[in-house]
Amino acid sequence: MALPERFSNLPEYAFPRLRALLSGISPGMEPIVMTIGEPRHAVPEFTGRIMAESIAEFGKYPPNEGSAELLAAISGWIERRHGIAVEPARIMALNGTREGLFNAALALCPEEKAGQRAAILIPNPFYQVYAVAAAAVGAEPVFVPAGPETGFLPRYADLAPEVLDRVAIAYLCSPANPQGSVASEDYLEELIALAERHDFLVFSDECYSEIWRDTPPPGALAVATRMGLADRVVMFNSLSKRSNLPGLRSGFAAGGLKQIAALRRLRSYSGAPLPLPVQRVSAAAWADEAHVDENRALYHAKYAVADRVLGNMPGYQAPQGGFFLWLRVPESIGTGEDAAKKLWTEVGIQVLPGAYLSRDMAGGNPGRDYIRVALVDPAGPTETALNRLKTCLYQGG
Repeated sequence: MALPERFSNLPEYAFPRLRALLSGISPGMEPIVMTIGEPRHAVPEFTGRIMAESIAEFGKYPPNEGSAELLAAISGWIERRHGIAVEPARIMALNGTREGLFNAALALCPEEKAGQRAAILIPNPFYQVYAVAAAAVGAEPVFVPAGPETGFLPRYADLAPEVLDRVAIAYLCSPANPQGSVASEDYLEELIALAERHDFLVFSDECYSEIWRDTPPPGALAVATRMGLADRVVMFNSLSKRSNLPGLRSGFAAGGLKQIAALRRLRSYSGAPLPLPVQRVSAAAWADEAHVDENRALYHAKYAVADRVLGNMPGYQAPQGGFFLWLRVPESIGTGEDAAKKLWTEVGIQVLPGAYLSRDMAGGNPGRDYIRVALVDPAGPTETALNRLKTCLYQGG
């Protein structure tokens, strides 16, 4: 049976495309993989102990929305980090943010808005689950470029009023994947005010929020709360990047009572709650900042490496947060795909072509001339890899 058209039209996911691009090509040097955003720092030391102590709880069905202990820990973290009180009824535990970013569209996007097919705003480039969520609910995806001319953030306010009136959801990622740009409080205030004027929700993907260069990025839910518009935002975060626990699959959504109630209702029918041992570890992780500070210091060291090695290269953009470099490919080399093949063939560096994270638009593909480079290895191997990359792409290697 054929796939529904809305899914069959989706491009192949980024990593199978990369495997096809590099198929049959041997790496020119000892391989260094800088594609996937999987942290390679140590997990918090308490993880194994708490998991072992609660192992018998794998024999129990866990609470669907999250245990009281976990919801209280998340609520406490939000208050410490963002200065707002969010009661546990406005929070739901997730199997990582991807589950929430997808299911929230299922739970909260109407089929029609303003008498027409609903629209979902997506920054371009973007985390691919946003587009799949739009396809799943039958909404029109509206891709909005987020390039150097807009500070690598989408300018949703530039859209025509008749488009904005059909919008049900606007996705935003800050710090952005892949560009590392951070939405300021002014930016968030303008976006939330726009959402209020045109009656749509902001889905704020903040999974990189605890990896930052100089200043903690503001949170959209906190800004909305201070504006008296907390119901306009659903905030998503996880322990994958903050605590080096991507395999734990633990995150949360927080927002207005009605929005979270709808998410919980959908979860009760179709979702898989986190096992209780995972919830115990998660509660401890949200309650502890020492390991997060140590983790951030490791990324600061890699920011310094990237600035030192690549800072004088044309078009280098130092990330404000997250752990990706979004590097423009020299015109003499060609596209991001050309650069990815060259790096793999000549120096064994594996990176992701930017077009695989973007969608073609009337003005072209905004990721076409970029590559994404993940700074997930320790500082030493990262410096080795970036020096190889510099020689290959920027110094005629």
